[in-house]
Amino acid sequence: MGEEEEKKEESRDRAADRIVDSGSVITGDGRHTIHCLTIIGQIEGHTILPSQNKTTKYEHVIPQLVSIEEDREIDGLLLILNTVGGDVEAGLALAELVSGMKKPTVSIVLGGGHSIGVPLAVATQHSFIVPSATMTLHPVRMNGLTLGVPQTLDYFERMQKRISKFVTEHSRISAERLLELSMNTEELVLDIGSVLDGDDAVREGLIDSIGGLSDAIDCLYRMIDENRKRKAKAKEKKKGSK
Repeated sequence: MGEEEEKKEESRDRAADRIVDSGSVITGDGRHTIHCLTIIGQIEGHTILPSQNKTTKYEHVIPQLVSIEEDREIDGLLLILNTVGGDVEAGLALAELVSGMKKPTVSIVLGGGHSIGVPLAVATQHSFIVPSATMTLHPVRMNGLTLGVPQTLDYFERMQKRISKFVTEHSRISAERLLELSMNTEELVLDIGSVLDGDDAVREGLIDSIGGLSDAIDCLYRMIDENRKRKAKAKEKKKGSK
């Protein structure tokens, strides 16, 4: 085996290890290098979930996002979601990090982007959803023992406002419509809220576009090209002003 083949084999092994360890992979078409990151199962926060649960651990994703933003070889981020939701603070933390990235970012919802998965889906610069996917909007809930006092209700209300503010700032849905869908009592059997399929999510302004994987990748490549052009123009302008 030649040296070049050994390097290719080593690169494939590293990519396979990255997929197993963190559900992510670095790929591209030769002109664009993108980092594909998956948010799957339940978003795990400060409490460790049972081992049989499929989880995305936020302490694993946070350093990855920092690395993606700082790595000069990576041109953009593709965020793939199929999540039931999970820890509110962990989900919001990840969503805030994604929304604060300068590099082009695109998300695509496959299967489901429920609960706190909604802020993650809209956190990117452009969002996609496949027609068969669904997104559940509902008020903040908490498992386990809670105190039935006004302070608890006030805490829930303030947390809900944080989520709603983020979603409305990063999508085209209005705060009034988001509240209306979240407080719907006629759709879910054991809960209040609404389930939106792909077409509904786009129609409501929650998600930008209907599309599949190739659409999301093509969009990300276009955004990367536009980003390169802006940087080149800024560089030329800086040279001209000297």
